[in-house]
Amino acid sequence: MSATSANIEAAKIRIGSPEHRQILARFFLDTHVDYVPEQIQWPALEEAERARLAGLPFWQEAVSTENVTSNTVAAAAQLESDAGLRAAIELQGFEENRHARLLVALTSHYRIAVETPPRFEPRSLESDFLFAGFGECFDSFFAFGLFALARDSGYFAPRLVAIFEPVIQEEARHILFFVNWVRYRRSQLRRWKRPGFRLRCAWIICKQVAARIRTARAMGHEPGASGENFTLSAHQELAAPVTLHRLLQLCLGENDRRMAGYDSRLLRPRLVPSLARFLYRVLPASI
Repeated sequence: MSATSANIEAAKIRIGSPEHRQILARFFLDTHVDYVPEQIQWPALEEAERARLAGLPFWQEAVSTENVTSNTVAAAAQLESDAGLRAAIELQGFEENRHARLLVALTSHYRIAVETPPRFEPRSLESDFLFAGFGECFDSFFAFGLFALARDSGYFAPRLVAIFEPVIQEEARHILFFVNWVRYRRSQLRRWKRPGFRLRCAWIICKQVAARIRTARAMGHEPGASGENFTLSAHQELAAPVTLHRLLQLCLGENDRRMAGYDSRLLRPRLVPSLARFLYRVLPASI
């Protein structure tokens, strides 16, 4: 189902209504998948495969990002007085922490050197949650395409790909929950406070866009440029050559596929797919 069709379906409920709140919380709680990172049986890799995996430059950035996100989301549960939404945000915090634990387990098993980042302490619950959420909207969208690229190119062993499949799908759930939570949160504010909330969201989005533009401009020009916003630049490290045009096509297709299985009454992320669709149309296929 396309993003446009999903948003037409969403008109069947009033965004911000008690029904919207209940559907949002129930969707997230019901689609949780249980697994324990510490119990995963990691596949044995040939030394060349292990070295190739260890040589990817974004492990430290990935560990640091999950550290910030997991602590931010866990703290943000305090924002909600509604028991259902609070439980959903608490569960998302648990899942984000589980991603961090999964990275620790992987890097430890395959002898990939990463430093343990200091615990991140959120300063402003709402602003930090918004910043982390909008950041995930960008990062997860590109992660969908990168994962498909790595899977289809055979760059990673199939058993390793299978381990990370539920992690990537969780990211789809997270951004779907977040965009609906933002709209619900705004609807609960007094009318005179809503423009300020919109402006704060717009400012955070602009900062996220600016960071991605810096990364895109640095790709291929600055050593180590793949560290910041690693999901945007990581395609350079994969074995199969791919243009940005092709990567955008993969991201758009995977985004639609991963969102299609969830309740069509919920809003779908629109900003990042719309930006990507525009770039896909205007960029030459050779880029």
